[in-house]
Amino acid sequence: MRLKVLWVGKTQEEWVRRGIDEYAGRIGRYMSIDLAEARDEKGAAVEAMREREGERLLKLLPKNARLVLLDERGEQMSSPELARFLATNRDGGTQELVFVIGGAYGFSDSLRAKAFKTISLSRMTFTHQMVRIFLLEQLYRGFTIINGEPYHH
Repeated sequence: MRLKVLWVGKTQEEWVRRGIDEYAGRIGRYMSIDLAEARDEKGAAVEAMREREGERLLKLLPKNARLVLLDERGEQMSSPELARFLATNRDGGTQELVFVIGGAYGFSDSLRAKAFKTISLSRMTFTHQMVRIFLLEQLYRGFTIINGEPYHH
């Protein structure tokens, strides 16, 4: 299985970039990971921004991708539950598991329609920049749980 994480907008802060690089490197010890940014849309009506960003994200999706959206309305999982989700997809033959962090106004209906699952990292709201690090850390934590390593306690 290949893992891909997509998000809308450039990573603005160097310290966020360092966190992303750190956890992507750690995940890379367990499986191949690809990170990609879709350009954010500015200056349009909210629905138009969602649609344009959704189109850009769809172009970045590999064929046969199993799409997981991060959204405040999504299902909340514990770290062990996320680990089971990752293991089930890996062992079940999923070729491409893609996690997507949306733009400031969320996801287009067309992108939501393609989602296999929608999850939430928390009931709290975080910046889109911070969520990148939080998601990657949780994915790394999931792989350490799968492998019985002592990172998660």
